[in-house]
Amino acid sequence: MKAVNLFEYLSNNEYPGRGIAIGRCPCGKKMRIAYFIMGRSENSRNRVFVEEGQGIRTEAFDPSKMVDPSLIIYSPVRVYGNTQIVTNGDQTDTVYDFLAAGKSFEDALRTRTFEPDGPNWTPRISAVVNGAGYTMSILKSADGNENAVHRQFFDFTDELPGFGHIIHTYRENGSPIPSFEGEPVLWEMEKESFEDFSDHVWEALNPDNKVSLFTRSINLEDGTMETRIYNKNK
Repeated sequence: MKAVNLFEYLSNNEYPGRGIAIGRCPCGKKMRIAYFIMGRSENSRNRVFVEEGQGIRTEAFDPSKMVDPSLIIYSPVRVYGNTQIVTNGDQTDTVYDFLAAGKSFEDALRTRTFEPDGPNWTPRISAVVNGAGYTMSILKSADGNENAVHRQFFDFTDELPGFGHIIHTYRENGSPIPSFEGEPVLWEMEKESFEDFSDHVWEALNPDNKVSLFTRSINLEDGTMETRIYNKNK
């Protein structure tokens, strides 16, 4: 698979939905995570990211306009020990609880399925990052069949410096919206600062549909972290 330019890849897709991008810096010493959310409805767009401990949560920008919080208010990022957990829903808590009980990422997600939002049946995307390795997952309907779920896991051990992968909920805009297909997409990380990387991801997202972005840099030598949050609603 040929590596794509992450920023061009995102800018060429009007509506990838929610997405997780993970990569190792060209220097090999740091990992970077990006998690973004987009929205088409007023309810989906009425959100912001806020920090919560070492993670983040979503909350309503204007609580008076919140219609149904069930699928849009959750903790996208939590940290258990040295493990970063990133997901697009409340399965973050499921993964956290399973890890705390000595079980695995895969065990946790085998208890979950895609979102109950037919006819889209939005996939649940998840990832865990441990050192320079990470695992990604997508839980999606079987070609739009609400009675069957495909649970796919992708393990990337000790990823090569300068490369990463991205997975997102939707292949593109549509009605209903088609789910992501295939393996997580390989992308090549440019030699730039964490701040520039974060800014460029935010700038690449469709200006009409983007809502919020979380980015994190993790030092593989000492575990220190740097975090940035972008919210369209300020």
